[in-house]
Amino acid sequence: MNITGRTLTTTEAQVLADSLLDIQEWVDGAIDGKVNNCKKRMIRQWYPILLADPDIKSMPSTESGLISKIVNYSEYKNRAQLEAEAEAARQAAAAPTE
Repeated sequence: MNITGRTLTTTEAQVLADSLLDIQEWVDGAIDGKVNNCKKRMIRQWYPILLADPDIKSMPSTESGLISKIVNYSEYKNRAQLEAEAEAARQAAAAPTE
């Protein structure tokens, strides 16, 4: 996934340059930090679930292998899928009953 396409306005760049030595370096660091936090949370949540599944006979020894195992697990849903299900449930609950 290529994450380019956001262009800072002159004002935004000036504001960031007031506090940051290198804007691109900061953006890269922010993305790296978010990925790292999300990865830790994902593994912390799903590793016990996978371990408890008697159908899973082996676990990957690398983080990338484990993440692949998680996202391919039948019960896994990403944030967009979870939000869509929650929204559908809200709409169903709000629908008038006859």
